[in-house]
Amino acid sequence: MDGGLAEGWRIGVDIGGTFTDLVLAGPAGIYVSKVPSVPSDPAQGVMDALDKAASGQDVSVAELLGRCALFVHGSTIATNTLLEGKGAKVGMLTTEGFRDSLEIRRGMRDNPWEHRTPYPPVLVPRFLRRPVPGRIDRDGNEAVALDGNTLVAEVDRLRDEGVDSVAICLFNAFLNSKHEEQAAEAVRARLDGAAVSISSAIAPVMGEYERGSTAVLNAYVAPRTIAYLKALSRRLAERGLKSPLLLIQSNGGAISVDQLGDRPVTLMVSGPAAGVGALQFYAGPIGSDDLVSMEIGGTSCDVILMRSGQVAFTDMLDIGGYKCVTPSVEVHTIGAGGGTIAHVDSAGLLHVGPQGAGARPGPACYGLGGAAPTITDAQVVLGRLKPGRYAGGAVAIDADLAHDAVARAIARPLGLDVEEAASGMIRLMDQKLLHAVQRLSTERGHDPRRFTLVAAGGAGPLHGAGIGRALGCRRVYLPRLSGAFCALGMLHADMRHDYVRMHLARLDEADRERIAAIFAGLEAEAGATLQREGFANGNARLVRALDLRYLGQQWDVTVTIDDRFDAAAIRSGFEAEHDRLFGHIQPGGIIEITKLRVTGIGTLPRLEAARPPRTTTAASPVERRKVWVDRKNGWQDVPIYEGSSLAPGHEIAGPAIINEATTTVLVGAGDRLTVDAAANYSIALPEIA
Repeated sequence: MDGGLAEGWRIGVDIGGTFTDLVLAGPAGIYVSKVPSVPSDPAQGVMDALDKAASGQDVSVAELLGRCALFVHGSTIATNTLLEGKGAKVGMLTTEGFRDSLEIRRGMRDNPWEHRTPYPPVLVPRFLRRPVPGRIDRDGNEAVALDGNTLVAEVDRLRDEGVDSVAICLFNAFLNSKHEEQAAEAVRARLDGAAVSISSAIAPVMGEYERGSTAVLNAYVAPRTIAYLKALSRRLAERGLKSPLLLIQSNGGAISVDQLGDRPVTLMVSGPAAGVGALQFYAGPIGSDDLVSMEIGGTSCDVILMRSGQVAFTDMLDIGGYKCVTPSVEVHTIGAGGGTIAHVDSAGLLHVGPQGAGARPGPACYGLGGAAPTITDAQVVLGRLKPGRYAGGAVAIDADLAHDAVARAIARPLGLDVEEAASGMIRLMDQKLLHAVQRLSTERGHDPRRFTLVAAGGAGPLHGAGIGRALGCRRVYLPRLSGAFCALGMLHADMRHDYVRMHLARLDEADRERIAAIFAGLEAEAGATLQREGFANGNARLVRALDLRYLGQQWDVTVTIDDRFDAAAIRSGFEAEHDRLFGHIQPGGIIEITKLRVTGIGTLPRLEAARPPRTTTAASPVERRKVWVDRKNGWQDVPIYEGSSLAPGHEIAGPAIINEATTTVLVGAGDRLTVDAAANYSIALPEIA
């Protein structure tokens, strides 16, 4: 896999809710292809983007794919399958006495004051949750053998009910998977063609509900997701792709379709997690690895925080109210994008989101049948987006349609003029974005003044400077390729595999030989996987970590360790992270180990940021037009610049607008934007006392 990457094309494709983005990196530089997504057939969006990219390079798709050394794909298909309720008919095998664990859940809510909203429907109804006698005890020993006759009878019952996929979650299987493996053999023998999801293989962690929920989620999305990926891989191969199709996982790393196997649940936040690679790419030009990204597309806003070059990880995702245990980049996502719909409720209050217009019909100004006013429509009304074609002609903006939608649904019900209504929509949007960034910064014990805000996505640079000021950031960075942020990040991601084992012990009393043996086993597994993928010692590395907590705590803190297992150093690292997260420590407190982790990383060649020549000439606007700047400055005659004419060394005083191929940049009043050595945009913000 590491031979010839420098000579071949690299292609990254990100399927979003509104657009499918393709980034092509090769000897001639970086090219972006952006086309509308096709929700009914996501693969068609990929093919459309390839057709457009090939045309832009004046080659055939077969030639483009034939010269491709790396094809990385990020998709929301697993998540959308769950949220749209289009998954498989799932049956579940459980231990006798635990049939209802999935429906009982944990009995607690994220917001204890919100007790009226119902839980999402259980994905496996009770008549398809089949109990089987047998028991593994707390030490991982077989206390009661699995009842083979009952097992066969229950599998036959699931077959007669016509299930497409089976989730297996048996008690204490994370300590001993023997019973789950026996159950899986019975399912494969008697339920031909059904997908099988084994909890001990997918989520080997303590917690019956979380482990079972993850196995069920995997079973629910597996048939559709795996069929899509295999069909896409085959379709690309037929059109000329010789390299394997790689996928971005929730952990931000890449994995091949073959290595993914039957665990599509690891793709749940596939697209947004690629933002990690993008942050790593831009850290060099920015000159800092303390970054927080705010990637705003047509449908959502995804926030990732990088501190000292490292991003936070979590084992617990909440996807539409369903718990999913899988190693994941900590991404905070809200329904706030260019296509977010605004409305006035029966009490006369203005709301923005979370509903969105999606790719079809999209914002009203697209003229594709959408009638509800969106944030994009508000930006058009305020003069920040000019009517005409965008994204290489993929969409066309009609100002009259935007004006009519905002006037009808917002301005008239509130008794405002259209500009005031649009401005109110933007202010509410900015509040939502501010809270989203604060969720991963100030609420996690980070001082935003230490961080550079990277405002990306098609809509991010229109909001970046305002959100940066509200946070107290000293700088806002606006990538020129903002509209393809995640697709670019996919080409800067490494292969990554995470392995976890439960191990309960007190830190100061831990059996070091036992722990060393577990780590050795995990490292052997990770190393073998990387070797099969073509990674040798020079471009493969293994990282050890422990999950730790104070005795009696419920939540763990992950701490990276070295091979020495120095208890004092581990305690020091745990206390530093605990103090940052929670604001206190327990001096001399008893620390428990709960999990051992090994991450296998296969390093791919890095993309190099372009360094175009520096200019000594002044930037020249292509036109001037009326733009609503903000509440204080109102409408002003603002200079408009074309990004293609701007180069390193240019400086622009705000207010101003910069038109880019994949985004639009708003430079606020009093801001001063510079074009850096990598031809991206940087806005220095005054420090707030």
